[in-house]
Amino acid sequence: MLNYLRSYLDHRGPYPAKIRARHQEFWNDPNAEHVRNTLMDAEHPIDEWTNVKNWQRRLSNKHNAREFAGKFGCKVAGLFWEGRDVENINFAGLPKNYVIRPTIGHSSNYVFIMKDGYNLFDKKHYQPAEILAILKQQVAANKHVYFLVEEFLQNEQGATEILKDYKIFCFNGEIACIWVIDRLSPTTGAACFYDENWNMIKQVNKKYKLSSYQNPPACLKDMLNQAKILSRAYKIFVRIDFYATNNGAVFGEFTPTPSMGGNTTKFGQKLLMSYWDKYCPNLI
Repeated sequence: MLNYLRSYLDHRGPYPAKIRARHQEFWNDPNAEHVRNTLMDAEHPIDEWTNVKNWQRRLSNKHNAREFAGKFGCKVAGLFWEGRDVENINFAGLPKNYVIRPTIGHSSNYVFIMKDGYNLFDKKHYQPAEILAILKQQVAANKHVYFLVEEFLQNEQGATEILKDYKIFCFNGEIACIWVIDRLSPTTGAACFYDENWNMIKQVNKKYKLSSYQNPPACLKDMLNQAKILSRAYKIFVRIDFYATNNGAVFGEFTPTPSMGGNTTKFGQKLLMSYWDKYCPNLI
């Protein structure tokens, strides 16, 4: 009962209501999974990407998101392997550090951030056979899921660690705020918020404890330019995630319904709704 009450209180207000309405329209459509899981390539013309209603659902597939970002000139992590026939992953041929993630899903479920046999996300050691067993189970359970085996990106100093998330709230080319998260795991860490000019602002979301001010990444200008380009192409509100690496800004993913609007502060709701009303009026 207490958890239900907390969830109810966390999801009140106009911004969570907008997110819930979008989620219902996006995913209560019988054609939704077909739209999301039709694999696209960067070479496809833009009119093929956008030829269905609520075409942005395509970009909730991480394969498609990579291709779309690359189409607009954004850097993405190197790709070692992708597919459903996970038995064909050549673990022996992979570098000692790599990342595995599913093409669909949320909350970093079934993501392996592998550093020399150790998953930095769940703090466990894995043999390749153990990872393979988990991947096979997921493929059997969901006919739509593929897995990506990607480069383990290094931070701006060249270290191999869980990278900071730069989550940019975008409205048709306009940036409302940047959520910077220092992760310890998928659900723990510390965060702070900045405007486009890297001025620290009040807390927008209270999922993580507040951290202190930190200097902007060296690639901030490029990161924001890429976010604006992708946001204009996406047209409606979206959160676009990036990483700051020793190779510059690297695209992560699109998030159309972040946390279903939960944990957003009163300040955050006012900020996000002001951008939604101004730059995406009457859009889903």
